Amino acid sequence: MTAIDTVPETAHPMIDRELSWLRFNLRVLEEALDPSNPLIERLRFLTIFHSNLDEFFMIRVSGIKHQIESGVDVVTEQGLTPRQQLAAIREELEPALEQAADLLDELLSGPFAEGDVVLVSYDDLKKKERKHADQLYRDQVHPILTPLAVSPTHPFPFISNLSLNLAVYVRHPKGERRLVRLKIPHRAERFVRVDDLQMPDTVPARLLAIEDLIAHNLGDLFPGMEIEQPYLFRITRDADMEIQEDEADDLLVTLEENLRKRRFGDSVRLEIAANAPEELVKELQEGLHLGDVDTYRIHSWIDPTGFSTLLDLEVPEWKYPPLVPRSYENFESANIFERIAHQDFLVHHPFDSFAPVAAFIHQAARDPKVLAIKQTLYRTSSRSPVIGALLRAAEAGKQVAAMVELKARFDEENNIVWARRLEKAGVHVIYGVPGLKTHAKLSMVVRNEGGSLKRYAHIGTGNYNPDTARVYTDLGLFTADPGITADVADLFNRITGFARPSRFRKLLVAPRFMKKGLLAHIARETELARAGRPARIILKCNALVDRPCIDALYEASAAGVQVDIIVRGICSIVPGLPGVSENIRVRSVIGRFLEHSRVYWFGGDGEPVCLIGSADLMGRNLNRRVEVLTPIDDPELKTWLMTDYLEVYLNDVGRSRQMGSDGTYTRLRDTDPEGVDVHQWFLSHPFRR
Repeated sequence: MTAIDTVPETAHPMIDRELSWLRFNLRVLEEALDPSNPLIERLRFLTIFHSNLDEFFMIRVSGIKHQIESGVDVVTEQGLTPRQQLAAIREELEPALEQAADLLDELLSGPFAEGDVVLVSYDDLKKKERKHADQLYRDQVHPILTPLAVSPTHPFPFISNLSLNLAVYVRHPKGERRLVRLKIPHRAERFVRVDDLQMPDTVPARLLAIEDLIAHNLGDLFPGMEIEQPYLFRITRDADMEIQEDEADDLLVTLEENLRKRRFGDSVRLEIAANAPEELVKELQEGLHLGDVDTYRIHSWIDPTGFSTLLDLEVPEWKYPPLVPRSYENFESANIFERIAHQDFLVHHPFDSFAPVAAFIHQAARDPKVLAIKQTLYRTSSRSPVIGALLRAAEAGKQVAAMVELKARFDEENNIVWARRLEKAGVHVIYGVPGLKTHAKLSMVVRNEGGSLKRYAHIGTGNYNPDTARVYTDLGLFTADPGITADVADLFNRITGFARPSRFRKLLVAPRFMKKGLLAHIARETELARAGRPARIILKCNALVDRPCIDALYEASAAGVQVDIIVRGICSIVPGLPGVSENIRVRSVIGRFLEHSRVYWFGGDGEPVCLIGSADLMGRNLNRRVEVLTPIDDPELKTWLMTDYLEVYLNDVGRSRQMGSDGTYTRLRDTDPEGVDVHQWFLSHPFRR
């Protein structure tokens, strides 16, 4: 039974959010299975598939389990109870895990068994290699291992989230037998090199998994004991945090306390070697308070997310050709503010360099005419040039305000570090609006020009992170448009102070105005179609699950509006249903770069509206976050976004899958092997104003 089969007859159909997400992750796995991708890139897609699953269990599955434990039998819009959701998730996931395990064995037993880099088992080591490996164990591994036995005087040990562990039964000569848990050191590389390290360029390099090395040296930990076969296992814990901001005197301190608590979240998944005996599985399940539905037996490597050693190998033929982002030297080296004042400017990452974004803040930091800089930071990197420029601007005496979103999931600790560093330098650091996450991507500069103040803004679809800007597809608008920049200023005042704008001139801002504005644009296209006039909607986003937006799109389709949706991940709308959604087409693009840009196009009978920004069509984005969509008004930029951007995505077959009314996706390349590959197209077709 699919999720659609369970939809109440009176409701417009929607695909279950969790199952839709799993199907997105299957598309990631599909890229790993694709032999046209280079070897290491296939392995990278496989690690992304598993990393995505880790987060899915830590957040989504843990939430479902909380509902079950609390006795809350909330039924989804598809009619599924929490227990039915868990069962459906497992049913969808099990064959994918089998496929992923088979693929991993295939990849690592092929080129990695006979090429310049060879993975070896301990039993296959040469005498000299074994001697070297054992010495490495004694010097670098043994001193930090802590075996923890389970007994009446030794309670079941705490096992940290996502850690790799060995479970082994150890028997005393007098007959007493105990289960012992041994944690693989989390700072250790997953693979150690066992060939001649005096010759680092020696090929082939021979790599041994650290768990294999430890397993064959257990005699050093348990001298005189009988040691049974060890088995690798891993657990996943609930990592979601619920912060009552109205009860927190200091959000930063409260968040730090919650981060410590996150380590001790309830167990939600057990992964264990497929050949582990039932006795061991049951003892682990009992100690972790898990059942069979939470246990996944893995017949290949457990936790490929730790394969950084292999992903970082310098074997050019096993990787994509290096990306060389296009630079805009004239834009970056000239007075960037004069350039923006003359005309709006758009950048398209990763095909365009991140340098213009960095240059915008760098020039502001050293420009004597600049009086103030305001910036949102959701996720950034340890080497962010934006952070460095903000620090220099504050040290130069400029007024600098940074909205650091401490609640950016899994980046909380990093953001706490940056918040404290910025505060120490004199930056006014704000942690956001109570009860909301600030997800908007905004930067504003205020400049004194001939005695009058002029504002400049950058509004993006992605984070101010130079690392992800080389991997994520994102758009960024530089503008001095008075209406847009005044709106940005009002929004910063809303974030940093107690201001509450009653309206915005040009921006669509969540949570108060964005959904209303988007629904109004959809309604306008619907009325145009009913009047027999041209109407068109193109939505490019990461997720579409908001019920009011979906219902409005169904209504538009029924009126005759052609609706094209380009969605990376979750999509709950059902295309192709007669009388309901026959004019809706849904496609998903998965490839070398992670699709991240959000673009909303409304045809308007020849007077189109084009919006870009930070928001997906999800309840959390539209109702519980500070988000921004900005119009693109410049005719040249608007033309490019339609003809050389959105239309390219709609013509792509190389990386696109089209969704059927059953919620499954069909790869379009199978129907046209020579068709357009959108990522290759952007690499070879730069946009130059």
